[in-house]
Amino acid sequence: MTIINEYKDHDRMLIAVDCIIFGFDGENLKALLIKRDFEPGLGNWSLMGGFIKNEESVDAGAARVLQELTGLTDIYMEQLYCFGEVNRDPGGRVISISYFALIKINGSLQLMKEHNPKWFNIQRLPAMVFDHKKMIELAKERIRIRAASRPVGFELLPEKFTLPQLQKLYEAIYDATFDKRNFSRKILSLNILKKLTIKEKTSSKKGAFFYMFDHNKYKKLEHQGVKFI
Repeated sequence: MTIINEYKDHDRMLIAVDCIIFGFDGENLKALLIKRDFEPGLGNWSLMGGFIKNEESVDAGAARVLQELTGLTDIYMEQLYCFGEVNRDPGGRVISISYFALIKINGSLQLMKEHNPKWFNIQRLPAMVFDHKKMIELAKERIRIRAASRPVGFELLPEKFTLPQLQKLYEAIYDATFDKRNFSRKILSLNILKKLTIKEKTSSKKGAFFYMFDHNKYKKLEHQGVKFI
């Protein structure tokens, strides 16, 4: 890349992306961390990140980093915040643009074993490098805002789910307990779930019907300002 004369006297700095990857295991909201394999912070827990290449946009760089870790593409990802404190990274002047992604925890996830990836309950995070824990805390707040008025929570669930599973997800997101009857009434009143004829029977003898999220019905209501919680 050619630097024009007007820019040559200005300071240079590195631009990185850090990806906060969230998943839901049926009980808890979790964040995916890796063991950092280089200095500074060698051997410590870290978010998955990397530096932006000259030929790619910031969004493209974040998508590349995410794909390299998970093997997944075309998933929900949103830019979160720019972390630019002068001394945030002891390795140099690095500005990090953080993203959060929502993925399904399942056996098909292609984790890069050399990074020793591990899911952690967001309520019990280990010590982490730099300002990565602050990034996760900010992402938690953003998810709560999004989940209240957008169907982002369904990105964390299997395609088929029960109302109790859906309630557990929202309780994990908000770290709160909801009344079962009121929660079901509210969600069903939106008319954006398709009830299936099959039941999940491992949790109780009576079983609970499976549902699917109806994207088409949601799209028709989206402009009205749907409230999930």
